[in-house]
Amino acid sequence: MAIILCIETSGTICSVALFNESKTCLGFLKEDASFKHAAVATVLIDKLVTASNLVIGDIDAVALSSGPGSYTGLRIGTSVAKGLCYALNIPLISINSLTLMASGFIESNDNLDGQLICPAIDARRMEIFTAIYNPDLTCAFTPAPLVVTTESFSELLTENNIHIFGSGAEKSYKEINHPNLQWHVDDFLSARFMGPLAVNKWKAKTFEDTAYFEPDYLKAFHTTAKRK
Repeated sequence: MAIILCIETSGTICSVALFNESKTCLGFLKEDASFKHAAVATVLIDKLVTASNLVIGDIDAVALSSGPGSYTGLRIGTSVAKGLCYALNIPLISINSLTLMASGFIESNDNLDGQLICPAIDARRMEIFTAIYNPDLTCAFTPAPLVVTTESFSELLTENNIHIFGSGAEKSYKEINHPNLQWHVDDFLSARFMGPLAVNKWKAKTFEDTAYFEPDYLKAFHTTAKRK
């Protein structure tokens, strides 16, 4: 039975998980300290594989969160995933970070019929990366960067309850201030929710070109010049 290693580095917390093709989680580890991806990603993978009584050669594919999210985190995760795929000659699977969050929310909540799911990743100031999903994970609002205003999602909110969560949720909730918008604290940006999505792509053979794959940043990365 195929085993898929899942890597999540697009958020503040680095996490890894192992799933088999029956979508059973074989193990999960995370680093609670923020933005330690470079220091802990490979260490967590090694610990996870050993704790699961496996060797690294038992892995049949690597899945990673492909963005949007932290530019540096995405670069680190991509480098680690590509390195493993090249070394083991196995396929690379990418999972959109917002879709991952939505899938985790749906998995963790019942009775969502007729309601909408809105993962939101902070993109600084009043901008977020966001999308809106139906409970079957079809998109009602395609993943995009969005400057939050009092009118954001106004048409959808007129007739729908929307659940918003993630690192960009609090400021969005306070700015939009609509009774049909419900704010949840958990962000679900974790490798432990990646398995079902990764297995679906594994079975469909939806793989990335390892040599040319790049994360989906959704917008250009800009640096700030250091003050003298």
